[in-house]
Amino acid sequence: MSSRAVFRRLPMWTRNRGESDKFSFIQMSRLHSENHLVSRVGWLRAAVLGANDGIVSTASLIIGVATANATTANVLVAGVAGLVAGAMSMAAGEYVSVSSQADTEKADLARERKELVNQPEFERQELAQIYIDRGVEPRLALQVADQLMVKDALGAHARDELGISEVTAARPILAALASAAAFSIGAIMPLAMILISPPARLVAVVSIASLLFLAVLGAIGARAGGANVLKATARVTFWGALAMALTAGIGAIFGTTG
Repeated sequence: MSSRAVFRRLPMWTRNRGESDKFSFIQMSRLHSENHLVSRVGWLRAAVLGANDGIVSTASLIIGVATANATTANVLVAGVAGLVAGAMSMAAGEYVSVSSQADTEKADLARERKELVNQPEFERQELAQIYIDRGVEPRLALQVADQLMVKDALGAHARDELGISEVTAARPILAALASAAAFSIGAIMPLAMILISPPARLVAVVSIASLLFLAVLGAIGARAGGANVLKATARVTFWGALAMALTAGIGAIFGTTG
């Protein structure tokens, strides 16, 4: 749409430079809305990683135990144990990792809060310099720093100096629950195949179904993140197939020697 066409669509009051720009901005925002996929990176990465681990590790465990000539009941028990252990491992690992991040963020914010009290002018210049480095004219950068610090000095420094915001802030419990849930959802898929596949074809059914699950997961993740679907699908399927092949080989070796 040309700028002239957009201008014609605007109400008459937006064409008057003497009127408030507030309504003009609102009208333009309605005409031009953006949906950036980068906002999904955090939860998308955790969800895809957790579900992928659930499928690969559980399917590999099932295939390894099954190729060792175990009974269907033993394979099912091993799969359920793998689900529980994997989900708890994901939750614990994510909680510890994100808790460390949260502790670091709290320490940095406490240090920044103290510096704002003891060295306000230095912090003002520091914030302005950040904007200058981004291309803002020095006088304007100081004005921006002043206005932001009047409203929320700590928030401004946390966001622009430390890179901490409400969106990126660490949430250990939420991260742990999300990782455990994603892993469990992924692990349930190959487990369900044990219940519906004939014992003689269990390895084949679990293998094929798990690769299909991985392909679908890779496609969904790529689609949600705006990435190349074919490349993401091939990548996740290849590594899943490799993991299953290795565990199948180990199970066959131990099943033969046992």
